[in-house]
Amino acid sequence: MIEVLYFAWLRERIGERRERVETRAATVADLVAELAVRSEGHALAFADRTSLRVALDQELAGFDSPLTGVREVAFFPPMTGG
Repeated sequence: MIEVLYFAWLRERIGERRERVETRAATVADLVAELAVRSEGHALAFADRTSLRVALDQELAGFDSPLTGVREVAFFPPMTGG
């Protein structure tokens, strides 16, 4: 089981702050593909990966990152500011 966290507009589109997911995904990209078909809100949230960032166990990661041993995946929009 992986804990998936959603922040900002992802949370608004999906309608949940977090969810526990049983997955066979090998990478973050595989997980995104699984999540995108869960609901219309998920599909909207994951429609454009270029507008997303991801953290695995609170460390920034890429969509090609493996999920082996990961307990938490967080999705959020790019951060701005200084």
